[in-house]
Amino acid sequence: MKKVNILLQSINDTKDFVNIVNKYPYNIDLCSGRYVIDAKSIMGIFSLDISNPVEMVVYDESPEELLNELERFIVK
Repeated sequence: MKKVNILLQSINDTKDFVNIVNKYPYNIDLCSGRYVIDAKSIMGIFSLDISNPVEMVVYDESPEELLNELERFIVK
């Protein structure tokens, strides 16, 4: 399992993010406060407050390829 913070600044960012995460077979969640949603659900993402960074939890032991593709969304 790997956790990183991400920031989606526009609707296009959100669409790009969902398209990327849907290419991977493992589960990915986004957590904002007490809410946890499936990162592969665009409607779920829009139900969160994404004006601030949210925590992404990837349920895989080596998600490096995914993280490389999502690098522009990751908050360091």
